[in-house]
Amino acid sequence: MTQKMPKGRMTGLRAMLAGLSLAVAPAAASAQEFINILTGGTSGVYYPIGVGLSKIYGDGIPGVRTQVQATKASVENLNLLQQGKGEFAIALGDAVKLAWDGNADAGFPAPLSKLRGIAAAYPNYIQIAASADSGIATLADLAGKSLSVGAPKSGTELNARAILAAAGMTYEALSKTEYLPFAESVELMKNRQLDATLQSAGLGVASIKDLATSVPTVIVAIPADVVSMIGAPYVTATIPAGTYEGQTADVPTAAIANYFITHEDVSEETVYLMTKLLFENLPALVASHAAAGAISVDGALSGMPVPLHPGAERYYREIGMISG
Repeated sequence: MTQKMPKGRMTGLRAMLAGLSLAVAPAAASAQEFINILTGGTSGVYYPIGVGLSKIYGDGIPGVRTQVQATKASVENLNLLQQGKGEFAIALGDAVKLAWDGNADAGFPAPLSKLRGIAAAYPNYIQIAASADSGIATLADLAGKSLSVGAPKSGTELNARAILAAAGMTYEALSKTEYLPFAESVELMKNRQLDATLQSAGLGVASIKDLATSVPTVIVAIPADVVSMIGAPYVTATIPAGTYEGQTADVPTAAIANYFITHEDVSEETVYLMTKLLFENLPALVASHAAAGAISVDGALSGMPVPLHPGAERYYREIGMISG
């Protein structure tokens, strides 16, 4: 004989099941879209820009969950995109081009064919900071000194190789080569265990600001003839006087554009919204880091090294930047 469940217990069971369904529903909705933003070290510029975008996207895209991932920057970011382990990344233009072509020496054993473009971002400035005690005043003075060039095969390290080669040097010309993130390089310099650091970042990067306020620091010039030896996508640029404490004059250097990149498996609607919200919220992004002030919709398609994602293309057609 089947025993009938008491009415009170049945009511409680129904209430419990209803509660479970309510608890599960939001989780299912929030799982519809996930945007993992791949950045760089927390002391660089990529990270605060990523944090700013995370808030913009979290507030502006219904049902989306966002996350900001600190990484070794450009090369790692692009490889993670190819593997589907991120939806949005910031990367240097030369790294994006090498990734698309498949340059093993740069960290891309095969072409990363899934990469798609969203927009050109702000330029990275190649910034070489040396301790005043090191005696380094010019690029040539790096010979026989210790230099940190960023994580191995990072975008910064690719920049370091290019700059030194154009100046007629290799790592062998240095007394020691360190492959360290920005903040760790600065800590070694504060402790007089490192002479100089080369950092590819937006102007006013936190790590060099920290260094310059802690010890007397020299910002080393990269002359225009060295930049022209490398050629595109490197261009001549200037670090304005007063960017860092103790920097009393403009310093010539090299710059290279950053790009916002995604991959082909991210939905058209999501990339459309990411592109639209990026340009509609630039003041909020500038509040995250001043380097974002150089981002503009007018330059969004400049020099893009990979094909545009259809979602980004849809936005540019909508605003009249692409016709047909």
